[in-house]
Amino acid sequence: MLDEKILNLKKRLIEYSNHVEIMLEKSISGILERDEEKLTDVLENLEPAANKYELEFDENCVNAIAQYQPVSKNLRILISIIKISNDLERIADHAVNISGHGLPLIVKPQVKEFIDIPRMAKMVIVMMKQAIESFVDENIELAEQVCKKDDTVDELNITIKKDLASLMRSDSNVVNRSLRLISISANLERVADLATNICEDVIYLAKGINIKHSSGI
Repeated sequence: MLDEKILNLKKRLIEYSNHVEIMLEKSISGILERDEEKLTDVLENLEPAANKYELEFDENCVNAIAQYQPVSKNLRILISIIKISNDLERIADHAVNISGHGLPLIVKPQVKEFIDIPRMAKMVIVMMKQAIESFVDENIELAEQVCKKDDTVDELNITIKKDLASLMRSDSNVVNRSLRLISISANLERVADLATNICEDVIYLAKGINIKHSSGI
């Protein structure tokens, strides 16, 4: 019975991840396409639904622990599901932040051509999807691959900051818009961090090795 419960929770976790993925995609495409409706949908409709998902996982996992009193791996899996649900809710919050910064941007001239931010967004969305996949399938190799991608995202974030800082120094009129773009980049970087957190938990579950705060894989 507990194995079936865990399987259902994993399936539901995939649904939650898909919901958050849509939030991220809409927050970025809304900015690129200057689509206010997409950004508003993230803020007004998708975000409250994400919060409900998290509450559902907290309740179901706590109930499963109380009912079945699992030990060893099953207990660690249920605790990990609670943690991953929390990570997904935080990713949803970052999508909300991106949409919030996007609304004022889409009504003003573009500071510069969008190149690195769309690339960064595509990468972090893939990282999030693969992180959930690695947990559901208990795929350690995939989890390790995701962890390695975090450095590339960090480098993109630094590049974006440097480019926009240079623009702000040369033109004070773009300061507000540039700061919003820097915040968007920072939110994407945090999504990558959260995806990495999930994969670190996967590796811990499988190997019993805690790689958090280590120098790398």
